[in-house]
Amino acid sequence: MKEKKAPIVSVVMGSDSDLPIMGETIRLLKDFAVPHEVFLTSAHRSPERTSSFAKKASQRGVKVIVVGAGAAAHLAGVIASQSILPVIGVPIDATPLGGMDALLSTAQMPGGIPVAAMSIGKAGAKNAALLAVRILALEDKSLKAKLHAFIESMAKDVEKKQESLTCDKS
Repeated sequence: MKEKKAPIVSVVMGSDSDLPIMGETIRLLKDFAVPHEVFLTSAHRSPERTSSFAKKASQRGVKVIVVGAGAAAHLAGVIASQSILPVIGVPIDATPLGGMDALLSTAQMPGGIPVAAMSIGKAGAKNAALLAVRILALEDKSLKAKLHAFIESMAKDVEKKQESLTCDKS
């Protein structure tokens, strides 16, 4: 039986309703075979749980934390304030403001509390996974090779789409 590796990326969500968006992060981490975990906590509804997670993540071997949160989206900042790990925030469209509230909250961290802010929604969740992979690839040659292959595959997809546009259909 295959031994499960300890997670090096933690995907954190403020609500289980964030899973349809953060599933993009999880899917890409699986595609790159990056050991990860999914953790549900709330900066407002479970502050002690959030604090405990943030303080212990590094000790457990986690190297990057990806956080999805909507509305006030304080979760990424709270975690970043209590951990030295890189924190990547994914704003979730969870209010009538279309995710702009979450984006601004994620991006407007005070000096000294860095959070990398991605775009709102699924594209942001995908880019969060890719940024995590890029960070990890700095010290992992195998992951770096997978990242290069992924980038090449995206370029080839564009070429294939171009061919389908310029094909003579007569």
